[in-house]
Amino acid sequence: MKKNLRNINKEILDYKDIDALRKFINDQGKILSRRSTGLNSKQQKQITKCIKRARILALLPFLNKD
Repeated sequence: MKKNLRNINKEILDYKDIDALRKFINDQGKILSRRSTGLNSKQQKQITKCIKRARILALLPFLNKD
């Protein structure tokens, strides 16, 4: 299930880019781990911060009720 999303640029890491952030959350709405995305710790922290900001601004759901 490893997605191997290592090639992300600094321009992509933005809380307003919902399509890019959806790659880093699973179908339940949980943030994927570093082990499954293949990011380093600095990139993972930036992704987590962006996802949490997008959730607070209601751009991403906290839970997916599908």
